[in-house]
Amino acid sequence: MKFIFGLALMGLLIAPQSWAQAPSPAEQELVRLEHSWKQAVVNRDVSALKRLYAEEYVSTDQEGMVWNKADDIAIDTAGLFRLASYQFDDMKVRLTGNTAVVTGLLTTKGTLNGITIGSASRFTDVFVKRDGRWQCLASQATPISEW
Repeated sequence: MKFIFGLALMGLLIAPQSWAQAPSPAEQELVRLEHSWKQAVVNRDVSALKRLYAEEYVSTDQEGMVWNKADDIAIDTAGLFRLASYQFDDMKVRLTGNTAVVTGLLTTKGTLNGITIGSASRFTDVFVKRDGRWQCLASQATPISEW
């Protein structure tokens, strides 16, 4: 009886790990896209950003400013801010047809007008799949304040 109880308990402890599903190919692609997006900002790669952002792209930044595609590309590639490094955590992808929502925690380091800065924010990015590729429709970031 103890043996059966032990097996049942072990099965309950192991089972939740097997319930977790592996990310789908689309989810994996969107996670890679998030990383390549930040790398394009680090590299100031205008062509990569133009390809990534949908024409109707809108971004709401941590200060509450709203930017369109051209504005956001200009800020990321020619502005006073220079992204040096980034780290994603707690990233989740939700898919519904040709639409995806990616959320997570983004920690960045860079320079603003030559001064080293860093920030952490929660983000939400909305993508649509068009012509066989994902494009970002909207992006929003909320700063995480220190306690």
